[in-house]
Amino acid sequence: MKRFITNNISILGPFIGLIFFSIILGIFSDSFFTFDNLLNLLRQISVNALIAFGMTFVILTAGIDLSVGSILALGSALTAGLLTSGMDPILAIIIGLLIGFVLGAINGLVITKGKVAPFIATLATMTIYRGATLVYTDGRPITGLSDSFSFQMIGKGYVFGIPFPVILMLIAFAILYFILRKTVFGRQVYAIGGNEEAAILSGIKADRVKIWVYSITGMLSVLAGIILTSRLNSAQPTAGSSFELDAIAAVVIGGTSLMGGKGKIVGTLIGALIIGVIDNGLNLLNVSSFYQQIVKGGIILLAVLLDRRSK
Repeated sequence: MKRFITNNISILGPFIGLIFFSIILGIFSDSFFTFDNLLNLLRQISVNALIAFGMTFVILTAGIDLSVGSILALGSALTAGLLTSGMDPILAIIIGLLIGFVLGAINGLVITKGKVAPFIATLATMTIYRGATLVYTDGRPITGLSDSFSFQMIGKGYVFGIPFPVILMLIAFAILYFILRKTVFGRQVYAIGGNEEAAILSGIKADRVKIWVYSITGMLSVLAGIILTSRLNSAQPTAGSSFELDAIAAVVIGGTSLMGGKGKIVGTLIGALIIGVIDNGLNLLNVSSFYQQIVKGGIILLAVLLDRRSK
């Protein structure tokens, strides 16, 4: 038991926080713990969780990706364009995911080969990708998308009463958990974040690992965008605005260190749940969105201060 607590100390705090916020909001709102609301809450967090999973890999390498919201918008807009041209929905979705992979790889190449700091590199690509989205869409939503079952299922479908976006989120979580905890690639991610120079000296190809990390993050961002596009049956040029902040917040609240090399994807899932619980509960209580931002910002600041203190 003591060993279990020691190995999972970084996620125990967020988990206790999740239970605490849930109980408090359940006391003040009778509808919070209803089955329908909990399913709705899980569906709401699925988009942020998918992006945050990728962001976990990035932050573990001591990087940051500010472009995820713009990648989401551009990837989903291009996918919507393929759908309106009559392309098979499954093929369009696969191409959209590949687009996200490529956009993420560009981030990785700029950072590794261009020797640009991740913050500056992704700040630049965030602006470029958002501008490309506005150019492609002419600043207008793309509507009239596919009515096929496969496309509608991604954002609106259910399997045994569970929203399909939630199932996609859990599948992605399971795959990424395995990669991060049970594979050589996962150990390399931790090694680079812990001490990149030592990792390189030990034979790890840090640049290649980073490019893959940013590519995976880009693909997950587009997957999140396709879920949104399916749910709304349209692609919005402004989609994904500020999503990078929620993703980073979920990762940090979940116990992953901004200094890299420390953290777990389980904690990220808990962090995304905390943000979702707070947003959902405060909405049920009719609290102004302005106050919600203050609460969320305060929780993020507390999480960062605790991370610095633990360091």
